[in-house]
Amino acid sequence: MIHVCSLARLSETVARTGSRHVVSLLTRDAPLTRPQAVAPENHLVLEVHDIVEPLEGHIVPQHRHVKELIAFVGRWPREAPLVIHCVAGVSRSTAAAFVAVCALDPGADEHAVAGALRHASPTATPNLRIVTIADELLGRQGRMISAIKAIGTGLISEAEPFAIAVPPGNARSRTDGGAGH
Repeated sequence: MIHVCSLARLSETVARTGSRHVVSLLTRDAPLTRPQAVAPENHLVLEVHDIVEPLEGHIVPQHRHVKELIAFVGRWPREAPLVIHCVAGVSRSTAAAFVAVCALDPGADEHAVAGALRHASPTATPNLRIVTIADELLGRQGRMISAIKAIGTGLISEAEPFAIAVPPGNARSRTDGGAGH
C-alpha cells in the first residue's frame, strides 16, 4: 500500500501505517525531519518545486528525479507501506504515487489507476511534468498523461492522508527506468 500525505501529517502517517520507507518531494528550504522509524537509506528526498515549466530560481522536476523515484520504489520491499509526501499532499506526492503504481505494475490500466487515485483523494492534482516524464521513461505512450488529464483538477485544499493499492509481489519487476518497453 502507498500512503500519501502532507508534510504536516508525515510523522503521524508513518506511525499510523508502520511505514519504513518514505519519499519526500520538497524544496530545499522545507522543514523536513525524517521520522525515526525510517532509516536514512529508506528515505528518498527529491528537491523539486511544484512547477511544470522552468522558472528562474526554482527546480523543475527532471528526468533524473523521476528515474530516482522509479528506482527507489523498485527497491521498496513492500513488507510495510510506503509513504509519499510533499508540502500539501496534492500535486507532487500524488504524481509520485501514480508513477509508483504504474512502475510497479507494468500491465496496469492507467485510467483505472488514475480513477483509483481520484476516488481515494478528491484533492489529488498530480504534477503533470512528473507524470509526463514517467510516461516517457515507462514507455506508456501518452496513456499516463491522458489518464491524469481525464481526472482533472482536484478540490483546492490541503489533502487528507489517503492510500492507493499496489500489486502484490516483488517490486523488482519493470522498475528499471523503462528498459524493455
